Amino acid sequence: MQLLTFLGFTALVGIISYIATRNTNENSSDGYFLGGRSLTAGVIAGSLLLTNLSTEQIVGLNGQAFTEGILVMAWETLAAIAMVVTAIFLLPRYLKGGLTTVPQFLGNRYDKTTKTIASALFLSGYVVVLLPIVLYSGAVAFSAMFDLPTVLGISRIHAIWASVWGIGIVGSIYAVFGGLKAVAVSDTVNAVGLLIGGIMIPIFGLAYVGDGSISAGFAEIMKSNPEKFNSIGDMAASVPFATIFTGMMLVQVFYWGTNQAIIQRALAAKDLKEGQKGLILASFIKILGPLILVIPGIIAFHIFGDTLAKPDEAYPKLVSQVLPASLVGFFAAVLFGAILSSFNSALNSSVTLFGLDIYKEYFKKEASERQVVKAGKTFGVLLAIMAMFIAPLIDNAPDGLFGYLQEVNGCYSIPILTIIVVGYLTKKVPAIAAKIAVLSGVILYSISQFLLKPHFVTKAVESAKAAGISGKELDYVEAGAYPHFLHVMAILFVLNVAIMLIIGQLRPRTAEFALKYTQQVDITPWKYVKQAGIVVCVIVVCIYIYFSPLMTA
Repeated sequence: MQLLTFLGFTALVGIISYIATRNTNENSSDGYFLGGRSLTAGVIAGSLLLTNLSTEQIVGLNGQAFTEGILVMAWETLAAIAMVVTAIFLLPRYLKGGLTTVPQFLGNRYDKTTKTIASALFLSGYVVVLLPIVLYSGAVAFSAMFDLPTVLGISRIHAIWASVWGIGIVGSIYAVFGGLKAVAVSDTVNAVGLLIGGIMIPIFGLAYVGDGSISAGFAEIMKSNPEKFNSIGDMAASVPFATIFTGMMLVQVFYWGTNQAIIQRALAAKDLKEGQKGLILASFIKILGPLILVIPGIIAFHIFGDTLAKPDEAYPKLVSQVLPASLVGFFAAVLFGAILSSFNSALNSSVTLFGLDIYKEYFKKEASERQVVKAGKTFGVLLAIMAMFIAPLIDNAPDGLFGYLQEVNGCYSIPILTIIVVGYLTKKVPAIAAKIAVLSGVILYSISQFLLKPHFVTKAVESAKAAGISGKELDYVEAGAYPHFLHVMAILFVLNVAIMLIIGQLRPRTAEFALKYTQQVDITPWKYVKQAGIVVCVIVVCIYIYFSPLMTA
């Protein structure tokens, strides 16, 4: 029954996607890469949210909440503010320039080499980090949910290989052969299922704790675990409160405003109004993210305590404990959709970057739109196969790999954000400044996190242990030995901006840069975008105040 429910819902998503996209011209760049620039607010919001959600977050963030509590909601609630910034500041400029990719702007603002460097950085991040990690984490969760080793009579690693290839093949069909619109439509349908399924878990969980009463369950959890409802993280936390005002917001703006896999949905808007409404709608829904990605972890801590071998077991254990057996198949289909969405969205964006920014630029300048799309599809197939071979190998890696790889992303995220922000806010900073900023950003961050940090942390921990320090105090010693990676990102952002501005003063462009209106879509802004954005920001601040020590004491 569970398997039939799963297959039924998954098939429904595929049928709806086919019907919605069968009249879209997939042989043109706009048709294939941007869905014919026809996406409306609801589709944009749904696609943004499900592209963002994956098993890394659903399982991983709840695992962090199991350990640390509600303070990890920063990754969700602050994303809402970043979406507001994107809607008001970045999207109007993107659509005015008629962009298909973010590096395309860098090519217009600086030069072709800068665009290529940015595209290469994005692609390297997708190939080495995002695609294999999404496939692997999804395969682990899916294999465990259906107990595939037992069902198929194979070993755990063989079940992971089977799951990786199953997810990868289905995701590739959507992304490579359906184009962005197929991805976006399937995302929207799955987003509805994910919201329903995701909210069911805390509801059933609270009812389980409260003997049938949701309110009684919530009161019991807050009373028994007050330390889990403190939104202010100390220096030993994974998200210290101070990082909210430094690197955290930079990471959020990069992810929601410049990351090709995300912003491509808004670039495909039929006009600026729909794009802004889609982003604002997504930001309102994102504020509810902790209900799905944080609260279940706290409920799991209340139910299971310290009995779990690993925090990442919290969410799947809670699902199996509180969800009626009749709903497990539906929830598995929803989770499969989330896994699929993150994979096919990143793959579609990789195809877009390669086809427009690399193939047409360096391999065949006179290529027709049909040829560009065909080359992009071929590259997408090869990329998917590479990711499917790499993903299972992650199983042999040491624990904590995912957190490590999130830190690695800083190598390219902050340098790219730096040159985009300076590019839009200045008119005479030259291309050489962008190249130097990217190079210094990558090199300095790598030296900081992979050479200096291990050295200082190791020395501090060894000295502390020699002095008899252990437990929580040792955590504080380790945390204080070197700045948090989000602080490092902020420091390097400011440094690289300064470098670019100094170069701009010493060697300015001969002609000022002017952003031209390409008239691809109507760029009349939504008249309520600023008011709605202010409301979103106020709600986020109120949430932090409500869960601060002053209010929870």
